[in-house]
Amino acid sequence: MSTSELSITKRRLLGGIAIAAVTMALTACSDSEDKAASTEAKPAVSNETTASTTPAVEIPTADRDVDMEAALKPGPLKEMALGDPNAPVKIIEYMSMTCPHCAHFHENTFEAIKTKYVDTGKVYFVLREFPFPQDTASLAAFMLARCTTEDRFFPFVSTLLKQQRTWAAPADGDVRGAMLQMSKLAGFTQESFDACLTNAKLAGDVSAVRDRGAQEFGVQSTPTFLINGKAYSGDMSVDSMSALIDSLL
Repeated sequence: MSTSELSITKRRLLGGIAIAAVTMALTACSDSEDKAASTEAKPAVSNETTASTTPAVEIPTADRDVDMEAALKPGPLKEMALGDPNAPVKIIEYMSMTCPHCAHFHENTFEAIKTKYVDTGKVYFVLREFPFPQDTASLAAFMLARCTTEDRFFPFVSTLLKQQRTWAAPADGDVRGAMLQMSKLAGFTQESFDACLTNAKLAGDVSAVRDRGAQEFGVQSTPTFLINGKAYSGDMSVDSMSALIDSLL
């Protein structure tokens, strides 16, 4: 992406968030949707080594290897992370704020994984921005999350994902207005909302996080997880991610 494309203006962010772009992001956020659906549809593999009839959960298959040491190096923005950096399992999630698969993961899987593994020192979890080019709604949502205080970042992201269609695809098509109302619940005023979304440097830094993920680590779809040197694309259930984490402990 060129420097001019990274220079987000007030007109583009506040007046040019196109509902068409949001709709496209909501329907095509993940090239790995079919792969994820196929994985979930596969029958569980029976555990033949025990007398139990409880089916074993199939461990997700990695797409490719990644240099995890390089991936864990911070980019242009401060890492938004939870857990112990020295935990044995390290997870980096690249996500889009308008991606329904990302919303599904954070609504149905993330909290359980956080409680079971992050809070117990077994997993270090990093969340990174991946707003697709031209998806100004996702870019703006990430910028607003970055404009909150650090302790409010994850709760604000969670709220936006849970209410994704409310602000990303409102019935009246007024994405900016819906986003403003959601932001006011998090303590934004009209002035702080406008100031955040007209911060060209922040817009460029968020986009640079995405570009680095794509260019250096091959991220092409959301959500994509980098876990202990392997890349996995697509949503994961609690059972699937737990099986993968357990295999690494």
